[in-house]
This record gives sequence, structure tokens and C-alpha cells, in this order.
Amino acid sequence: MPQDRPILVTGAAGSVGAVGRTVVETLRRQGLPVRALVHREDERAEALRATGAEVVVADMTRAADVVPALSGVGRVFFSMSVSPSYLEAAVTMATVARRTTGIGAFVNLSQMTVSGMTTTSTEESRQQRLHWLAEQALTWSGLPLVVVRPTVFLEHPFFTLFAAASIAERDEIRLPFGGARTSPVAAGDVAEVVATVLAAPSPHVGKVYELTGPRSEDMNAIAAEYSEALGRRITYVDMPLKEWIERDLRRAKLPDHLAEHITTMARLHARGRYARLTRDVETVTGRPATSVKSFVAGHAALFGGTRVGPGGPR
Repeated sequence: MPQDRPILVTGAAGSVGAVGRTVVETLRRQGLPVRALVHREDERAEALRATGAEVVVADMTRAADVVPALSGVGRVFFSMSVSPSYLEAAVTMATVARRTTGIGAFVNLSQMTVSGMTTTSTEESRQQRLHWLAEQALTWSGLPLVVVRPTVFLEHPFFTLFAAASIAERDEIRLPFGGARTSPVAAGDVAEVVATVLAAPSPHVGKVYELTGPRSEDMNAIAAEYSEALGRRITYVDMPLKEWIERDLRRAKLPDHLAEHITTMARLHARGRYARLTRDVETVTGRPATSVKSFVAGHAALFGGTRVGPGGPR
């Protein structure tokens, strides 16, 4: 595969975890040519240009925008934030990519919930259904596909926004997960997997990688990892789903599509759908996935910082 053809990275401006932006930065550090696709011109686009990446502004649901964005590229990373337009964007990208010569790999950022879905399953969110349908369409496309399915991100509001608010109030993590286990993955680990695949895709084409953290554990164990990282006791409080929605989720004033998706993720957590554990991060990158403790320690300021006394954290 010619190394002088740019790698197209969509969702490069990013939001939760900024996977696309990190992929761009990683590939540029390796000296690889990157074309970063963003939805609008702003300071994030300028920051991407500062890495040496070519930046294009495009709407992925419009083929007229996608055709020039894909022109001349050798590999594609498709990702998009939670959006009702997700499936339209995925199919538009696949349709144009099929008619673009020289694409050696199409890496799709999906989500692990898809692995438990069927044609007729109904308990998932609309966004999860869109991801499932997009995977079907991309498989039918015949593109040289690599599917990356992360579980819930450590950067998800569950473990950042909502956790930070309840920790600030009472050193508690209030979530409606019951006693079920979960295995959140760091967005940086996901980005490293994607960048590794894009840099040398041949061994990965046709594969599905399901990414989790290094442990699958209940929220009491996760609260203990927060405690170790922050040097103070953090406890888990299991909240009824309805009460959590009224008290915490609605306070965030999220768009309806996103709020429905997060509500469903909370419900599926309690049903054990996120109690998964794989070693795919290590398989691809050669190193173990980031732990909850390491993530929280690296973002301690978000949670009020660490408390250190004689003899160290307490």
C-alpha cells in the first residue's frame, strides 16, 4: 500500500475522549500523511493543522462533500459522535469509498453492544441500532473492513461528569448499575489501537476488535479504584434508574437522542450487558489496557484532586 496516500480520519475534532484527534496526532508523530475531516472551521481545526495534517470541512451525510474528502486516500477511519444522522453518514461514506480506487483499509469505530444484538432485538438505544445497521451495510459493501468495538469509555459522563458531581458533593459515585460488572476502556487506548491498525493495516483487515479495560468489576470495586487514585474513600451508591434520570441526567440538559442513548446504556449496565472482558487492546498495541485507577489518577483535578498527608495519600 503506497505510504504517500493520505489517511482520512473522520470525527477528527472529536468530543468524548477525542479519539479522532488523538489518532491524527499519533499518525502525524509517525510521519504519516493525514487528512482530517471536521464538521466546521474552529480552533480545533487549527490545532489539527498545527500537527501537519491536511484539514477538510465536510458534512458526511452529503456525498458532494465526501467525494473530494476521499479522493486519493489510501486508508479511512470512520467515526462519528452520537447523532441521529449516524447511519446516513456511514452509508454515504461506504458508498463513496466503494467507488474510490486505492483504499486498502476502512476502519469503522462501532461499539461493543452491537456484538449482543440481533435483527429483532429491541432493548438497545436508537444509536446502538444505528451502529448495528451500519456494520451490516459496511460488511455488505465489500470494503477492506476492520471493525473496532469499544465498550463504554472511561471518559463517558458516567465516570467523569456525573461521577465528578457526586464525588464533589459526598465522595460518592451515584449510578443505576446495581451489582453488575463493567469494564470501561480509555479513549487513548482505543485511539492507539486504531492508529496501529491504520499505520499497517494488512494483518488486521477482516477482523473485529472488541476493546475493554483490564478488569471487569462491579461499581464497588471501581469506587475502590477511585479511592486509591484520589487518596480518600469513594463509595458507590446504587440509585434507582428513574431517580437517577430525574436527579442527574436531566440536569445535564442533553439533546433527546443522546439522553435516550445514555439512559439505555445505564439500563443495559444494570442488566449485565457491559460485563465483558477482552485482551484486544494488548493484542494490537502490545501493552495492557489502562486501569480505572490510572485513568482517575491522571485526571485527579476533575474529581477534586488527591488528598495527601503524612505517609502519602489517605
